Amino acid sequence: MSNSWFTEARYGLFIHYGLYSLLERGEWVWNREEIPRDEYKALASRFTAVNFDADGLCRMAVKAGMRYVVFVTMHHDGFRLYPTELSDFHIGNSGAAGRDLVAEIIAAARKHNLKIGLYHSLNNWHDQPDAVAALENPEAYKSFIEATHERIRELVTRYNPIDILWYDGWWPFNAEGWQAEKLNAMVRSIQPHILFNGRNGLPGDFATPEQHLNAPSPWRPWEACVTLNESWSFHRGDHEWKTESQILDMLAHCAQGNGNFLLNVGPAPDGVVPEPCTRVLLRVGEWLRKNGRAIYDTELFTFGLQERERGDHRGDWNFYGPMTTNGNSLYWLIRRSHGADATLGGLKNQVLSVQRLDNGMPLPFNQTGGRLRISGIPAADESGLWPVLQIECDTPPVVYQNGGLRVPKVPHPHYDPCPSDIAH
Repeated sequence: MSNSWFTEARYGLFIHYGLYSLLERGEWVWNREEIPRDEYKALASRFTAVNFDADGLCRMAVKAGMRYVVFVTMHHDGFRLYPTELSDFHIGNSGAAGRDLVAEIIAAARKHNLKIGLYHSLNNWHDQPDAVAALENPEAYKSFIEATHERIRELVTRYNPIDILWYDGWWPFNAEGWQAEKLNAMVRSIQPHILFNGRNGLPGDFATPEQHLNAPSPWRPWEACVTLNESWSFHRGDHEWKTESQILDMLAHCAQGNGNFLLNVGPAPDGVVPEPCTRVLLRVGEWLRKNGRAIYDTELFTFGLQERERGDHRGDWNFYGPMTTNGNSLYWLIRRSHGADATLGGLKNQVLSVQRLDNGMPLPFNQTGGRLRISGIPAADESGLWPVLQIECDTPPVVYQNGGLRVPKVPHPHYDPCPSDIAH
């Protein structure tokens, strides 16, 4: 399937919201605390979503610089945020009866020109027979898989078109156990344009590294999904909020690997996004409005630790900050400034000009061979975040160094000659 929009999207909003949000301890709370079934199910009467504002969420995503939204329609607990005829465990039988949060978020995404993905768990702790029974009994397995496929059929028929079907909760089966080829074929017969992730055991149209930013090797379309704190859904005790600088660093890493960054928020029980999330997302959005060319539509600009051959690696690491490229432009994100000057080694191109990306102000520079020295670098741009330097080269930028003070004239490991424990 065509995935050009996906490979150009770069930045998206993940939203984990559901019955579990009421308990304020994460989306696995039923499982982790072994809450009695009737006690958990009774939470539905309290689920009002009174302040859940799909339009506000999508407006925030746009202001944050995001280009798509992925919304959790049903997590592993089996509670649907849309009306269904396949179970009694859904929003129509809750304190929010009469609402369809999935329809609301899709309408808002379309209104704000955002692509829309629907997350849906394959596993389901509520409906019977469940996955445990399916493991233990062949007849239960048959019923469980049929129910799973029918649930997905209902979802993609009710909400057509959407852009992504985001599987999750693939315990306890592989692709064969989930009958994943049959499942995907059924979905594609209803929505031929749709993109799948790889969490039903098949590779899918894109990879989904979770809580890390390592691109698949060999490269294929990918999306790193990461939490804004340490929890996917609302957790009252989790205050480990990522800073603007950390988010920009992650965005730049994904841009270097020609991948997307799907950043998660977990609304509070009433549906309101916690203020620390809103604040940091809007600040990052301010920076992207001035410096977004360093993030959006960038090219593969990675490096390898062990490669003895260059292959498609054009980039390298640098202690001032990450670098991205587009055409003949090298974007240098100065995350750790050391005064107004910075020196870049290993550049294999002739530099034609250097300027600030946010306002186009030219900056003095001097190049001797592969060593580029730039002056006049501001400590921060007007938003208080990192400046970005646009270095215009005569050809597509290449930066290459290694563990020695010069590049050997014979084949050599880029950095580590043995399997590396270093994350990069």
